[in-house]
Amino acid sequence: MNLMELAERHARRPATSVPDWMLGYYKRRAISFANGDTDLDTHVCWVQSRNFTIDLRLPLAEDQVPARALADYSAAELQVLANHEGWEALSHWDGERLAWRGDTSLQLHNRWPEPALLSRIGNCMIEFAPSGAYVEDWRLQPSAPGPLIGLRLIEEREVDSGRLRHRGGGLIVCGGYAALVLGRPEPIEEDGRMLRERVAEAAGDAQRLAALFAFETSLAHGSVVDGFQVALSTRPGRVGQPLLSLEGFEPAGEGQVRQRFEAGGVACQRLFAIDTLEPVFDFPQATGFGADAASWFQREAPTLTRYTRPLY
Repeated sequence: MNLMELAERHARRPATSVPDWMLGYYKRRAISFANGDTDLDTHVCWVQSRNFTIDLRLPLAEDQVPARALADYSAAELQVLANHEGWEALSHWDGERLAWRGDTSLQLHNRWPEPALLSRIGNCMIEFAPSGAYVEDWRLQPSAPGPLIGLRLIEEREVDSGRLRHRGGGLIVCGGYAALVLGRPEPIEEDGRMLRERVAEAAGDAQRLAALFAFETSLAHGSVVDGFQVALSTRPGRVGQPLLSLEGFEPAGEGQVRQRFEAGGVACQRLFAIDTLEPVFDFPQATGFGADAASWFQREAPTLTRYTRPLY
């Protein structure tokens, strides 16, 4: 069955969850640091399911590199790829802070170790670092009501050979957006060096580079009916391609889902753990006013709304 049929026939919502106002696809509008500097340009995407997060951070399109074989990249181009960020992790909300654990990440060290102090008004979600190092302004991206689907990837294998293609990751669908993380089949041995250092040493070595970059985080636009096309990705060659097939899904025991598909003519299957399967979820831009605030806003509207407009 296809993914939408799976959500409709086997709807499931976990007992625990982050607040509903946190769910969906947020794009970062700005990050301001304690030194007074602000970044308005980096592509930063936060996609939230009930109990896990997918995160993608990339430079502007003109500062990214074209798709080519890893061994053909220059040392400078490899450093661009090595500084991409993409991950998924379990998220825990304590009523004030969101923290993450159990991540599957392109990077070999945690670049964002602090929990997030979060609050949302309208479509604007503000995140403070508890240390005071930065504050981030996130905007919920507009979407019509649609499915909210969260599946954490356990593994992806070739059916006949049993070869492991990916371990760890996840898929989140939230209305008109979807994000996918495919982890490395084998972990990179930790020795204190960062990914960019490992990549610099492996320049020109196709085998070593393939192991380091056997990972993907992609963000796509579209629908669960017509498919999703990749708009941003840690892998340059994925942009413009379908995110994944939406067919071949089936229940696979308590709390799990299997997907069968073909990749390059090879039969493969993915095994997921279900976070949530909800056929319809609203992604409202507004959080609403209390009675006193609504009266104030209406009374002062001639000046309050003089130049207002939606920002995403």
